[in-house]
Amino acid sequence: MTNDLDLDPQPQGELTLQVVALPSHTNRDGDIYGGWLVSQMDIAGAQCARLRARGRVATVAIETMAFIKPVPVGSTVYCYTELLDVGHSSMRIRVEVWISEDDAPRAKVTDSIFTFVAIDDNGRTRAVGTAS
Repeated sequence: MTNDLDLDPQPQGELTLQVVALPSHTNRDGDIYGGWLVSQMDIAGAQCARLRARGRVATVAIETMAFIKPVPVGSTVYCYTELLDVGHSSMRIRVEVWISEDDAPRAKVTDSIFTFVAIDDNGRTRAVGTAS
């Protein structure tokens, strides 16, 4: 028996970033560049990591990601973050991207796990949650 939640997937995590995809973010075919989307994911993940680390962080890894569908110009792009794991100096954060277009239902575009490390003012690794 299928439950209704399986038929209506929902974003996982907390809404961290919301932005409109503009014409300046497109490739020659009019779709939003994947690199632009990854940069928005990195911004959202860094915001989540920065709050947990209480200071400066740096991206050190991005796990595999696949793009499920293109992002059209004018779409609202939503980045949701979920803190998965905290180590001594590192944090693993899942970032999901969803879009909404005019009358179309909200759709998931991609997700990945980003790893951040807490760093001090000199760019050296520090413990998560200690003063930078």
